[in-house]
Amino acid sequence: MSRPSSDHLFRLIKSLSKAEKRYFKLFAGRNTVNGKKEYVALFDAIDQQKEYDEEKLALKFEGSTFDHSPAIAKNRLYETVLKSLHAFHAESSIGVELQRLLHYVEILFNKSLYDESRKILNKAHRIATKYEKHAFLLEITKWEKRMMEKDSYSGQNIDDVMSALHEDKLLIDKLKNYSDFWNIKSRLILLLNKRGKVRDTKEMENFKTVIDNILLNNEENALSYESRYLYFQIYSAYYFGTGDYENSYNYIRKHLELIEDHSEIFKEEPNKYFSALSNIIYLCAQLGKFNEIPKYLAKLKAISSDNVKMTEDLAIKLFSSVYSAELSLYLQTGEFDKSIKLVDEIKSGLEKYEGKISKLREAYFRFSIAQVYFATGEYSKAIKWINLLLNDHSIDDSQDIHCIARIFNLIIHLEAGNDDLVPYTMRSTQRYLEKRNRIYRFESIFLSFLNKLLKANDSTEKRESFQALRKELVGISKDPFEKSVFEYFDFISWVEGKFLDRPFGEMVRNKARQKELGSIES
Repeated sequence: MSRPSSDHLFRLIKSLSKAEKRYFKLFAGRNTVNGKKEYVALFDAIDQQKEYDEEKLALKFEGSTFDHSPAIAKNRLYETVLKSLHAFHAESSIGVELQRLLHYVEILFNKSLYDESRKILNKAHRIATKYEKHAFLLEITKWEKRMMEKDSYSGQNIDDVMSALHEDKLLIDKLKNYSDFWNIKSRLILLLNKRGKVRDTKEMENFKTVIDNILLNNEENALSYESRYLYFQIYSAYYFGTGDYENSYNYIRKHLELIEDHSEIFKEEPNKYFSALSNIIYLCAQLGKFNEIPKYLAKLKAISSDNVKMTEDLAIKLFSSVYSAELSLYLQTGEFDKSIKLVDEIKSGLEKYEGKISKLREAYFRFSIAQVYFATGEYSKAIKWINLLLNDHSIDDSQDIHCIARIFNLIIHLEAGNDDLVPYTMRSTQRYLEKRNRIYRFESIFLSFLNKLLKANDSTEKRESFQALRKELVGISKDPFEKSVFEYFDFISWVEGKFLDRPFGEMVRNKARQKELGSIES
């Protein structure tokens, strides 16, 4: 049995593409005088392992540097791999290019080749200005000052000095402006992820407190395109969290227009683009704007073929965005035949990126897959997926999705005919919600209904219980603090199907058609 050991090196090597591995071996040959063969041999041995086993490596390299000082050998190999990656990706981004140019500036300056240094510095300035790389611009202006100082300001005048001061102040203001907007956005998203959408007046006040900032009084307060991006994102998230989807939709459209109009600035962070696209698809589905969805979905799917350098990080985010948007759409429209076709692809993605997808996103996938199996009558599979969510303690179990999943779990058991499990599961759910102070009107109404249903003597009483529940649910679905519950699962369509004796999928499809007609008429 292998002794416990850090597997950072193992995970780094396993993350490399074939091209990166080939380049490492060339790089190690050029840049390592002594021990080159050992480095490459150790690299290959680790790469061949399915799980990291340091004891096997020690036996394989008995008498080597690795055997005597494994930590030193691993650290040196780790650094060499990183250096090879740095060289391999030397022109992978504007930031890397600017770092390279600034290094050239330093080398030439130290050799007193000032004209050549200044020429490259001017090029760096143009690039950094074009792409709004304000942090790099501060470093560039520092070198410009050194150029002014090198001959004791010979040929300079006070206007040159004041111009440099003005540029520094402007850059610092833009950096602080971005930082301030980022802080507001992050606090808001954290609140939204932590507690879900607003369910009472206290939570509404918490949301309002976050955006109570003079910066948000006017769009012109955003001093750069990236700050303006955050401005739109803040308001879109705020209105989303408070249930005002029309306003959220309006801001996410501005969000998208900004990215598309200034694609050069945002091209290095395509995740911002496909995040905005997946958000507007969700909002369109909620607002019944189904006719708009195909164009946004087409843009989202086209990203991987739009000359975007697809790193694993971007591949994970694109996978999450595309599949969550498409799956959400099919659940909203009742197209469960299409959603079932996505399930295997989503399962493969979850396995491939295990431990790398956010736990909250993973929870939404599990909830959605459980819905797909529920709608297609595969209740045992639905229970399996909802239990994967409920038994995962790595996400905050006070979140809305955890709480609503427990209600949905009860519905699945009802439909599956697990009558012996329902009373115990109901009591467990009630204790769970009470402990976390999560019994709002919806939860109270549903648990009360379930209690009556279990006591019903015949099918007539059961039908009447469903009809009474439908009336209460329709009432609270208009409550701004309660309506977000119905986004997780179409409780009303399920209830109506029970007393009308219609399939759940048919009820959802009928509602989607009515919503779309209402949207077109408005």
